[in-house]
Amino acid sequence: MTEQAKVLRPQDYRVEDEPYYEPVGDEIAVFEAAYRNGLPVLLKGPTGCGKTRFMEYMAWRLQRPLITVSCHDDLTASDLVGRFLVRGGETVWVDGPLAAAVRAGAICYLDEVVEARKDTTVVIHPLADDRRVLPMEKLGELLEAGPEFCLAISYNPGYQSVLKELKQSTRQRFVALEFDYPDADLEAGIIEKESGVERKLADRLVKFAHMTRNLKGQGLDEGASTRLLVHAAKLIASGVDPVVACRASVSQALTDEPEMLVAINELSSSLF
Repeated sequence: MTEQAKVLRPQDYRVEDEPYYEPVGDEIAVFEAAYRNGLPVLLKGPTGCGKTRFMEYMAWRLQRPLITVSCHDDLTASDLVGRFLVRGGETVWVDGPLAAAVRAGAICYLDEVVEARKDTTVVIHPLADDRRVLPMEKLGELLEAGPEFCLAISYNPGYQSVLKELKQSTRQRFVALEFDYPDADLEAGIIEKESGVERKLADRLVKFAHMTRNLKGQGLDEGASTRLLVHAAKLIASGVDPVVACRASVSQALTDEPEMLVAINELSSSLF
């Protein structure tokens, strides 16, 4: 006996409270217009610049459930769509997060999609064009997405390589939003709001971040993200020495290279 597909409960994925998000451009208006027109959205930008927080904010703003999938090397199309499992002697179909989002009219956010296996992009193609359907081959079903469903994906162009590149056949199905770190004044304001530290300290953390970002391509793959600065600020607000907080939250998170660690720690010592 085969049970019917299990259906996600939308209330389990609601963003109940308004997430703190500071817009850096017209990304909110563009996303809302794309959503109203049933267009999928691609977010691209460096790690820790606010892409995930933006998606949480938009889910709250649009009052839609948000199902987030953190993509990785072993993520397959079956992981997204679903599979048959044997439970209690019966064969049960269990929806994957993508199928569950389509059924529930939710927002499905595939974070760092290029990290997933190549067959996953083939699965999302029919959902990301005018068809807006999800083929459920194992069920012999074609799942149609309603007007409330939204597909969003993200990736970091800075980590692109020959092996992990978003193909043009995928990219050109999406409305693209480019994210970057906020300007210094806005970034300091975000750190102040998120951590509760004084503005002068937030300004120094931003200055420290810009120093590390200048090292990108000169020993660092990425400079300090806004997320890392907030982590450091929270430690400082809890009584940790600023230099120690920067070492634990920023330096050690950015690199394991001994010489680069010394250089970054010297930068923080010069400011704090």
